[in-house]
Amino acid sequence: MAIIDTYRNNVIKKRSDLAKLSEDKAKESGKIAAIKNRIQSAQRSLKNSKSLSTINSKLGEISRYEKQLADIDKKIASIEKNIATKTKELGAEGKKLSNEEMKISKKQAEMASQRYSESKKQFREMTSALTYQYNEQQGIKRQLADLASLPEKIIVLFLASNPKNTDSLRLDEEAREIREMISKSKHRDAVKFETRLAVRPLDILQAINELNPDVIHFSGHGTQNDEIVLEDADGNAKLVSKEGIVQTIRLSSDRIRLVFFNTCFSSEQAQDVVKHIEAAIGMTTSIGDKAAIVFSSYFYSALGFGLSLERSFSQAKAALLLEGIPEENTPALYIKDGLNSEDIFIVKPPNI
Repeated sequence: MAIIDTYRNNVIKKRSDLAKLSEDKAKESGKIAAIKNRIQSAQRSLKNSKSLSTINSKLGEISRYEKQLADIDKKIASIEKNIATKTKELGAEGKKLSNEEMKISKKQAEMASQRYSESKKQFREMTSALTYQYNEQQGIKRQLADLASLPEKIIVLFLASNPKNTDSLRLDEEAREIREMISKSKHRDAVKFETRLAVRPLDILQAINELNPDVIHFSGHGTQNDEIVLEDADGNAKLVSKEGIVQTIRLSSDRIRLVFFNTCFSSEQAQDVVKHIEAAIGMTTSIGDKAAIVFSSYFYSALGFGLSLERSFSQAKAALLLEGIPEENTPALYIKDGLNSEDIFIVKPPNI
């Protein structure tokens, strides 16, 4: 039996006892009037009687009645004492019952509050899960819409210069490797690779106007002053400033999505150019000939397999590690504010 049931039964028992005592008191009190009437009747008889025997008899009756009244008073006093004791006991049991009821009520309120908090938590988790699922679905829809909006074929414009008065670079080897890796990719027919060698400054505008490329790739030398080394009319080095390159990209075509500076010290150029296009790759320091060839060829291979810009960039860096070339931290990927490289795809997979 629960303790509250014990307290409740005790209260019921004390109340029953009190009711019985009150009945007993009322019963004893009810006797008093009848006895007093008898005393009064005996007193009247005593007053009117002249017989000694009658007088003595009535005096005896009155004495007996008075003793009965005294006994009743004692009994009532005892009952009242018991009533006082039972009332005190009832108060104590009632307090216990009240305290236990308050304790149970408090516990029930705490449990109700806990259930409410748990329900709120489950509701928040469910809402969060639904929101996440909805956002994921919307993200997939946007991604599919973005992929659907891609051109059926992209053009990669490879611009290379190795002036005769600079260190010799294997630019033709880089172009050959890129072309070969694209040809091995899953979506090779979606990528057109165009090369322009011995590039002079104005050749850039000419090539962009002719081809309207999606990707521009600069290969050759770069300087620590953020310049690209192209050629003049005599085949000697001609420096083109970062500002000149950025403005050329900004004003030439709204189709250009990526510029790849495969030249030394080109990170500043890449950072500036992404103010106007989606993405750019630059080199944070000088890069070796072998590293430049491996990185660029595997980057375009990954693009040709329909991978995102982020994954293509990461795979190209992994290729350097696989070849044992410790220059994986030289290339840097820069993205226009508000965009995510994981969501940028350059090559459109078929059937989308």
